[in-house]
Amino acid sequence: MLRFTLRRLIELVLVFFGVTFAIYAAVFALPGDPISSLGGDQPLSPAVVERIRDLYHLNDPLWSQYLRYLGHLVTGDLGVDFRGRSVAERLASRWPVTIRLALTAWVIQVVIGVGLGLVAGLRKNTWIDRGVLILTILIASVPIFVMAVTAQLVFGVKLSILPIAGVSDGWPTSYLLPATVLAIYGLAAVARLTRGSVVDTMSSDFVRALWAKGLSRRQVIGVHVLRNSSIPVLTYLAIDLGALLGGAVVTEGIFNLPGVGQLLFESIRVHEGPTVVGIATALILIFLLTSVVVDLLNSLLDPRIRHD
Repeated sequence: MLRFTLRRLIELVLVFFGVTFAIYAAVFALPGDPISSLGGDQPLSPAVVERIRDLYHLNDPLWSQYLRYLGHLVTGDLGVDFRGRSVAERLASRWPVTIRLALTAWVIQVVIGVGLGLVAGLRKNTWIDRGVLILTILIASVPIFVMAVTAQLVFGVKLSILPIAGVSDGWPTSYLLPATVLAIYGLAAVARLTRGSVVDTMSSDFVRALWAKGLSRRQVIGVHVLRNSSIPVLTYLAIDLGALLGGAVVTEGIFNLPGVGQLLFESIRVHEGPTVVGIATALILIFLLTSVVVDLLNSLLDPRIRHD
């Protein structure tokens, strides 16, 4: 187990360096000069532009800029944007909104998605199974912005049940509608994955042996089937949690939620390279750490994994 853990940590470090360098290079290779636009309608003089570029080391080679960024990152410093604001402080002010949104959406996926998949898997080839299949296909076929606008119109405007924008009503009222929209696509995938995993496990030889030994339905399904079926579902849910934390740009934009996704979109639009790289670094780190934790949990559930 110790060797498996060390191997996964080494892989994490290598992937982190590779991905962050690729993002850093891509962001600072974007066309356009964000420094020149800082003056708005009053263009900055060439001398001022050059001074600011020197201040942010933008004239240095890319590898030198990246190494300097890593040096600051070790101390927890994500740098400052082109207006002198701390990237870490800007992120800290946005994280609470994104975390509430992502966790609410994730819980909806777990409860409803796993529930639908479990029911469909245990009732294979029945009308319930076919109904879940049709429902998940319909859900996955609708674009997220169409789903979001429709939800606002129906539940916010027509029925006046939930607010359609902002976070003034607090959690869960302000987050329930956008979280449901954000969760609905992952929910369909979770339901299908759970259903397939349960069906495969139920047809396994060891399950037939458990039935032959006379174990009760609760023991077979509640302990053995769920445990063995949970490995691929748990892996997907962990990966999806990272995606929810970083992929809420469209949802936060439509529902006007002041979260990290909205900040990322605004930063890309105005070419705020330090902010984009800082947000991407934080999201990558969360995603990689979550993946390692899930791998370790999976190796505990199925010891064969750490011997592969």
